[in-house]
Amino acid sequence: MIQLGHTYRDKITGFMGVATGYVQYLTGCNQVLLAPRCGEDGALRDSQWFDQQRLTHDNFHPAVTLDNGATPGCDKAAPKR
Repeated sequence: MIQLGHTYRDKITGFMGVATGYVQYLTGCNQVLLAPRCGEDGALRDSQWFDQQRLTHDNFHPAVTLDNGATPGCDKAAPKR
């Protein structure tokens, strides 16, 4: 079972990040959105979706917890045209 806020590694590519999203499909190919840490230069790296069965839990990194009680919602404003 995937737990949001926990760190996972993709078995195929080695990509590692914190699970920030989870989607269940009717077809059963559930996917997890992994957000990686910033690069050494401090630049943000893009999050990526992976099939759930490709992921292994990383016990080294502590789980991320957020208190959304005062400011629930998205971390970025909606796109504008």
